[in-house]
Amino acid sequence: MSTTDRTIPANDHAGLPTFPGERDARCPFDPPAEQAGWRENEGLQRAMLHGEPVWMVSRFADIREALGDPRISADVTRPGFPKSQVGEEGMPQAFPRMDDPEHARLRRMLTGDFTVKRMERLRPKIQEVVDGILDEMIGQGQPVDLVHWYAYPVPSVMISMLLGVPYADHQFFQKHSETLISHRAAAEESAAASMALFAYLMELVDRKEKEPADDMISRLVHERVATGDITRETVVMNALTVLFAGHETTANMIGLSTLTLLRNPGKLARIRDTDDPALIANTVEELLRYLTIVQDVVLRVAIEDVTIGGQLIRAGEGIVMNMPAGNRDASVFDRPDEFDIDRNPRGHLAFGYGIHQCLGQALARVELQIALPTLLRRLPGLRLAVPMEEVMFRTDQSTYGVRELPVAW
Repeated sequence: MSTTDRTIPANDHAGLPTFPGERDARCPFDPPAEQAGWRENEGLQRAMLHGEPVWMVSRFADIREALGDPRISADVTRPGFPKSQVGEEGMPQAFPRMDDPEHARLRRMLTGDFTVKRMERLRPKIQEVVDGILDEMIGQGQPVDLVHWYAYPVPSVMISMLLGVPYADHQFFQKHSETLISHRAAAEESAAASMALFAYLMELVDRKEKEPADDMISRLVHERVATGDITRETVVMNALTVLFAGHETTANMIGLSTLTLLRNPGKLARIRDTDDPALIANTVEELLRYLTIVQDVVLRVAIEDVTIGGQLIRAGEGIVMNMPAGNRDASVFDRPDEFDIDRNPRGHLAFGYGIHQCLGQALARVELQIALPTLLRRLPGLRLAVPMEEVMFRTDQSTYGVRELPVAW
């Protein structure tokens, strides 16, 4: 493939599309239609992200190549790294925003808390949590907002338990998390939300130092801070990253997945009535591929001139991995715009790829494999309580989903 150099002068951004862009209200599960062309056109698409030009990597193969190229950096302190609305400026670095070897060193301190084996052992506890939350939701009477009563509480309870964060404070975290991922929040608002969360966790670290428990924060404080391996600020920033990712993404997946199944009643019935864990697991993988809720989160910067997808990217230019478009690539997935629970969706990009792949993916998978079929089995008459046209989507945030999902049964 030949190399294309379409470098745009720094002051010439007229006509560039804005990312993530607007979705067609008639097809709310699909990425903006124009992004199909981004995969098909030569080179890469240039777009605007938070007021700055970036390169969009939208083909499946190009995303995997870019995420494995050492000339493309995840280090947020590098010149030219794309702006994020997640209040990172002035804060200590979290491990996902670092390169190896420091990224690997910090990540290794956390991986033991999120292994596949440990998450599998947690299935009975997750089932207990899901049943209890569902009891409470049903007790509210109908209709109810599934997002508020079910989609958020399930992952929030679990990640709070694993980290050692009091679940009683979940509304505080949810409020500030939504500010951090909102495209409409001013920079000052994002910074204030980030600082509020950081200050809260610093106080929690102080408490865990004096009164340790069986949780991740206590372990890091007593095994890593005490030995000088990491600072208290590093514990806080990485705990904040895990807490934020551990409830925000899975909550949106539960809500949006439920709506997807309600819009596909035949597939919903198969999941509700099956006792085949393989079918449930495969359906979750297909939902992850089909919905790909992470939009402008996987950010990078070139630290040397590099060619990706036939496009020359200059050192210091920002890059966005367009995961929703990559997971709809017809060269990898047959009929990619179709929700097909019988396809093999393995290898999708919903959790990223390479060394920065999502740390908590095993937890998210188990939560979804339990939360979705349990909901459908206990409420076999589950239905939307409003017309589809009235469902509000989170189009202005980095993690796509539904704001509210009024349901009855």
